[in-house]
Amino acid sequence: MAKLFNPGPVLALVLVMAAAAIPAQALQFGQAPVGAPAVPQSHSIEQADARLAEVAKNRAAVEAEYSASEQVCYTKFFVNHCLDEAKERRRVALIGLRAIEVEANYFKRKFTVDQRDRELAERMKKDEEELARRVESAAATPPHVAREAGKPAPKAGMTQAQRQAAHDAKVQAQQAQEAAAAPQRAENVAAFEKKKAESEKRQADVAAKKAAKEEKLRKQQADAAAKAAKDAADAAAKAR
Repeated sequence: MAKLFNPGPVLALVLVMAAAAIPAQALQFGQAPVGAPAVPQSHSIEQADARLAEVAKNRAAVEAEYSASEQVCYTKFFVNHCLDEAKERRRVALIGLRAIEVEANYFKRKFTVDQRDRELAERMKKDEEELARRVESAAATPPHVAREAGKPAPKAGMTQAQRQAAHDAKVQAQQAQEAAAAPQRAENVAAFEKKKAESEKRQADVAAKKAAKEEKLRKQQADAAAKAAKDAADAAAKAR
């Protein structure tokens, strides 16, 4: 009897990987097929990706070998028996590949969730440490120091009279600056008022032109209606 279908590399891979069982969570989450062989757990994303790539390649090989076996079976006397054997070997091989696929996908999903949980825990830890530092710093700072922290310190060595003189000089400088800027402000106000007046005039001109056009159109419509009425009356008179 001729050899029909031999997915040797696939079955060998499944047997080698049968050293440990798929976790129960993976069976539930990934819905591994009943009767699937045991598969050792992945230990890295790279390993899981490599397994998935190998599964895809071997699954294509299984389907190709099965198609070739079908063609061979159709040349034999016991066609159905030959096809049944080919289908069974294909089924066993695909179950093994599915088991590997389920485990790899489960590992990748679990790895992502665990990594997100670790990052969240790290952020929460840092936030708690920062809050603790702020509370400790606030408790160690006297209230009067906190109030005075935002005020500028007076210059050392200046008497009250000197500080008053400096203040008066600052006020006089501000007044002089404002006086110098007054003409410019007046010009700005005048320019603004001029632009405002021009804008209002343009708006008034546009409104007047619009009203004139509407009146002209109304008159044309009235004249047309009157002419149509006259023509209708003349036609009625001629008909009589």
